[in-house]
Amino acid sequence: MVQRVTVLGATGSIGQSTLDVLSRHLDQYEVFALSGHRNLRLLAEQCAQFRPEFAVVPDDLAAVELMAALALLSPATQVLVGEDALSRIAASREVDIVMAAIVGAAGLRPTLAAANAGKKILLANKESLVVAGHLLMQAVEQGGATLLPVDSEHNAIFQCLSSPSDPAVVSVVLTASGGPFRTLPAADLVNVTPEQACAHPNWSMGQKISVDSATLMNKGLELIEACWLFDLQPSDIEVVVHPQSVIHSMVRYVDGSVIAQMGAPDMRTPIAYGLAWPERIDAGVAPLDFHALAGLTFEQADIARFPCLRLAAEAMVMGGTAPAVLNAANEETVAAFLAGDIGFMDIPRINEQVLTSSPVDPVVDVDQLLAADQAARLRARQLIEGV
Repeated sequence: MVQRVTVLGATGSIGQSTLDVLSRHLDQYEVFALSGHRNLRLLAEQCAQFRPEFAVVPDDLAAVELMAALALLSPATQVLVGEDALSRIAASREVDIVMAAIVGAAGLRPTLAAANAGKKILLANKESLVVAGHLLMQAVEQGGATLLPVDSEHNAIFQCLSSPSDPAVVSVVLTASGGPFRTLPAADLVNVTPEQACAHPNWSMGQKISVDSATLMNKGLELIEACWLFDLQPSDIEVVVHPQSVIHSMVRYVDGSVIAQMGAPDMRTPIAYGLAWPERIDAGVAPLDFHALAGLTFEQADIARFPCLRLAAEAMVMGGTAPAVLNAANEETVAAFLAGDIGFMDIPRINEQVLTSSPVDPVVDVDQLLAADQAARLRARQLIEGV
């Protein structure tokens, strides 16, 4: 039976990789809807290739531009506009699988809509769990959805667990590449440029996630995600720097066993795993060549040089709206760094100031979380202007 797929964030790196995998298995999958933000030329090309029923863009201006392109390339594709449209295509009765790959808090509502509608969700949007982990996991349970992590680390953990609630699990080991500044002295971090921060040694990713990898905030956000996905506390999770990015994560068991998931650093592997689960399909990824590996090394994460990892663990322990506050602050500081308005080490400094100066309230609903998000952004912008 052919499964119908909605790809939220189709023009991003994860979206493009998802469509690459789907293109190899058109006998099993059909693209129902795509969404994109500003890269309308690419979105139009994707629509021409996959002929989805719907394409969603953020505003009317983008809709006019996309419709003009689709008049020749994919005239049957209907163009929709805005956040409500994203939620509708995520929850549509005609959809079996939703790839949630929109970057940032903008992906929250459509992911929740997919969960409430009982979809099979391939989760690549960190913010859905970081900002609203309690609400998303609740929606997954109540809606009867299936939540499959696409982050390589969480996907690896999922593969290594015999069951999500196995009492024999001692801890989870999240591996981190260490980013481009792993060996850079602390004194030199203040002078690094956005171009250097975005030059990840192993993975091909967007600018925001590349900077998060450089600050280790990406690993901090993944720690929060792992807590929600696998019902853990930060103390149950070890972060180990593994520069080769061959072991994607591990699980320790009570008998001393450590089970690891390995593979080439290519996001198509976890994407294909999520699409086909509980089966497996070809991802188009080259097999791991053990003879070409010079060695696998491991180091302790340096939270003194990269305090964002510590901040994420603290926010998870604080609970409530604290992770949403930290995430919002980080989105603002990373954007400011990429724009050249602040330095690299201003990112963790401002993030910490926003986190410690913001109220922490129990989570009630999405509107409350988005209000906390907006308040944190305002506070971060004020601090950015003062740099």
